[in-house]
Amino acid sequence: MNLKLNKMSVNKFIGIGRIGKDPETRVVSNDFKVANFSIAISEKYTNKAGEKVENTEWINCQATNKLAEIVEKYVKKGDQIYIEGKFKTRSWEKDGVKLYATYIQVESLQMLGSKPTNQTSDEPAKYETGLRNSLPPTEYATQGQVDDESLPF
Repeated sequence: MNLKLNKMSVNKFIGIGRIGKDPETRVVSNDFKVANFSIAISEKYTNKAGEKVENTEWINCQATNKLAEIVEKYVKKGDQIYIEGKFKTRSWEKDGVKLYATYIQVESLQMLGSKPTNQTSDEPAKYETGLRNSLPPTEYATQGQVDDESLPF
């Protein structure tokens, strides 16, 4: 079998992490909404000396439009979240120096963990145990159109 891999590329991020601080949401122009937040992804292991080591990577994320509204409404500091998206890099110039920032453009997300015990029954469900999406089907967190086939349950 002869595969030509040199013409293929994949730009995909999949991660589970905790929200570092409450998301910052703003309207950019003509009702185009953007939510910026970061997630901490930790790795724990024991090194050769037998010491427990924990490394944390901070991943900057950006959600837009309907996803930004969902993030603004449901996502808070400390929440555990599953994210899928793609890597994006933006650049700008400051004091004659070109600067770069890489972030994840969120394409879908799922809230993880348990529903808080202090939540009343008439509040919208913020969490649900497991990887199932906890949002009502009309607010399923994807950039595309919502239809029955895109729902994970």
